[in-house]
Amino acid sequence: MKSSWRTRLLSLLEYLGILFFISFVLTASFILFFQWVEIPEDTIRKSAVLTFGNALFIAFIVWLVDKLRKRITVERPIKRISDGLERLTKGEFDAGIEPFADPLGSNQYNLIIQRINKMADELSGVETLRTDFVSNVSHEMKTPLAVIQNYAALLGSPDLPETDRLEYAAAISDATKRLAALITNILKLNKLENQQIFPVAEPFDLSEQICECLLGFENEWEKKQIDIETDIDDGIVINADPELLSLVWNNLFSNAIKFTDEGGAVSVSVKRLGDSAAVSVSDTGCGIDSETGRHIFDKFYQGDTSHASRGNGLGLALVKRIIDITDGEISVSSQVGKGSTFTVTLRGAQDNNQ
Repeated sequence: MKSSWRTRLLSLLEYLGILFFISFVLTASFILFFQWVEIPEDTIRKSAVLTFGNALFIAFIVWLVDKLRKRITVERPIKRISDGLERLTKGEFDAGIEPFADPLGSNQYNLIIQRINKMADELSGVETLRTDFVSNVSHEMKTPLAVIQNYAALLGSPDLPETDRLEYAAAISDATKRLAALITNILKLNKLENQQIFPVAEPFDLSEQICECLLGFENEWEKKQIDIETDIDDGIVINADPELLSLVWNNLFSNAIKFTDEGGAVSVSVKRLGDSAAVSVSDTGCGIDSETGRHIFDKFYQGDTSHASRGNGLGLALVKRIIDITDGEISVSSQVGKGSTFTVTLRGAQDNNQ
């Protein structure tokens, strides 16, 4: 009720303002006109009433045209934008705001609508990622937790043979390691995406770091009898964050060994290319198809569900984020059934042997 009275009062004030302006213009015009002509006073008095009536009528017409103009050019766009924002607040991110017909391209409201629609698309993507992230995290946690729960229940059997006990204990240990790795990757990826980890660049020997990281997987490749081939140039020094890059190499080596069958081969190459360094990690594993290759750096994406138990889909997303913030590049080439090759290019390489 208060809003209705306020609107009416504002309309009346607008009309009176227009009337005052028109009356002022007409009065000033008559004063200037009467200075040059002689008109009887009775005629002026009779014409005054008619002139005032004309002023009222003209003021009403101007006020009405102004109201219609505001309703079409201001109130309607604002209502459409307001309704669109209301839908956004309710989480309807797919319901965009329809722009106005503007053949001359002069409607500034369309620019606002365009930016609101862009924001809605971004929010829709974020909401989808959030929903998928929660769903995938829940799914990934359920699997190792179920393994731990089942084998822990079996360990409670009083007549359990020693061989079975050791097998169940090993299964629980593997499940806890997988769960710990999942949580660690989630925390690291979250910090990187929210810019809570800042790279600390310093010169270090990339060749030496690659060798150290590779040796950390010696037990894994020996257990699977994988042949390790290396082609590493000595003394390549780069200016980057060594701690973050060690996560990159550990993830790439872990995946290469993980997805390579027994008796296969993994090769590591480190080359200096001008002022850049190229690190390639190849394997003879199952490989990936082109569709998987387009999404392989997405969080939780696992194209080959038959190998889903070997990873959680976060390692390569973490690798991609680290390479991005260190101003590097990463690419993958692969053939199904023949293996994959991941290549990382880092800038600012120097030769430590010079």
